[in-house]
Amino acid sequence: MRRRKIRVREYSDSNRPHLKFVVNYREAGKRKRSFFETEAQAKSFAALKNAELAKNGIEHAEFPTALRVMAQECKDTLSDYGKTIKDATDFLIAHLKASAKSCTAVELVKELVTAKEKDGASQRHVDDLNSRLNIFAERFNCQPVATITTAEIDDWLRSLNVSGVTRNHYRRLIILAFNFAVDRGYATSNPAVKTAEAREPKSKPGILTVDQASALLENTSPEILSHIAIGLFAGLRRAEIERLDWNEIDFESGYIEVTAEKSKSKIANRFITIQPNLRKWLLPFRKLRGNVTPSENFRELFDQARSNAGIHDWPDNALRHSFASYHVAHFKDAKALALEMGHTDSGMLFNHYRALVKPKDAERYWNLKPAATAKIVQLGAGR
Repeated sequence: MRRRKIRVREYSDSNRPHLKFVVNYREAGKRKRSFFETEAQAKSFAALKNAELAKNGIEHAEFPTALRVMAQECKDTLSDYGKTIKDATDFLIAHLKASAKSCTAVELVKELVTAKEKDGASQRHVDDLNSRLNIFAERFNCQPVATITTAEIDDWLRSLNVSGVTRNHYRRLIILAFNFAVDRGYATSNPAVKTAEAREPKSKPGILTVDQASALLENTSPEILSHIAIGLFAGLRRAEIERLDWNEIDFESGYIEVTAEKSKSKIANRFITIQPNLRKWLLPFRKLRGNVTPSENFRELFDQARSNAGIHDWPDNALRHSFASYHVAHFKDAKALALEMGHTDSGMLFNHYRALVKPKDAERYWNLKPAATAKIVQLGAGR
């Protein structure tokens, strides 16, 4: 497309008698005029516009100078990060859209919890989400979640008067919440991912002594004895035992089946060997079906058993840690144990679950049996 040369024309206006010359040109697609007192000034301006037109073409000549300068500055700044003006524009538009669509932290937590309930999450997990995330939501409820920054979350996490393990647990739940926000379009990214993890002090896993395990079994009420025995001698997680049904304990094959949907990892089903002493603890309470763990009063019964057994300092995850530690010491097969515990290798087993146990203590542990044989329920053709 050819363009006529920009020329200087004489100008006369009684209201502005000092202006004698005018230059007509186009900028940003619009017609414009500049006025001058002398012909020399007008010719100099026209020459500049014609030079721009000759050098850069019509599109550049019509592009405002201020906008060209801004574009160049932005381009140079973004190039340091390997990004373009279009990348910046796309990001900003997405952020503005997310901010407009965003919700408060309280609304986000309510929506997340509702979704998890409908997805079949355990009540324990739902309660954990409600308990911890609502504390976070109260702090940030005055601003849309799309505007919450990594620095703000970091500062809040560091302000908590909790251990490093607890702080990291809060962090994991906040990451979960923001992933949900991104999926729903309430935020463009997850600021919690870049927050700092607290250092967790490394300590040896706490386990029960053989005498403590024996006292616990002897002082546990019949309602939760099967739960305790499975924790000590099969190593299931507490949540897994709470979901366990009697029809998943196969006395004939000698295995307890933990299905993927009832496991923390949710990767695959796994089978745990029913050791001879565990079989003796379970047989008196054997049923065709039904929950192994009572739905009511478990915590009260469990605390009472601990008190009666004289165990005042309860190690974290004591039943599962005890199972792993005494199992390795007695059976000396870490790979098989890792599979039964739901791990892909034995590394986590040695780092997080195993405490050193003397072989003689391990032998005593796996010989803990009921003092007297209780009456065994007859199930006929059933398991």
